[in-house]
Amino acid sequence: MQPTFETQRLILRPFQSTDSSKVQELAGDIEVARTTLSIPHPYPDGAAESWIGACRKSADEGEGFPFALISKESNTLIGCMSLNIDKSHQRGELAYWVGRSFWGDGYATEAAKRLIDFGFEDLALNKIWAAAMTRNPASSNVMKKAGMRFEGEFKRHILKWDKFEDIVFYGLTRIEYEDRR
Repeated sequence: MQPTFETQRLILRPFQSTDSSKVQELAGDIEVARTTLSIPHPYPDGAAESWIGACRKSADEGEGFPFALISKESNTLIGCMSLNIDKSHQRGELAYWVGRSFWGDGYATEAAKRLIDFGFEDLALNKIWAAAMTRNPASSNVMKKAGMRFEGEFKRHILKWDKFEDIVFYGLTRIEYEDRR
């Protein structure tokens, strides 16, 4: 069962089928899709419903926990923050997107900090890592502000829309997390 969390300004909860139109609207924005590793553009009809179904299955199996980011102020879906689990290595990948009209407000950092706590405290992970395109410095800033450290850059590592992209990696180990506590 996937938990629900509260932060100062957000509710982090499992996605619901009623979120599908908002997911398609926010993730379907070309500027959001352009700087993510796997969101398509245009965002196909029906894809949000399928994705939400896959989210539920992933959480039920303990393989990933995609959280809907809900603004407490407006009770509106503003984005997604996921912790995807690799059980064999006791690590999790932090992945996220935020609707363009909510960029620069610190929501991703707020959610990332809460999911890092969840990963180490509740899931007993050994490491949490994240990746971003080098042309998306805002995403790297989220990782830094959430306490992750730069671990390296892979040149021309992924193909996004017929162009090879450089990717930066950030990480935080359990030992580093506990040392900061």
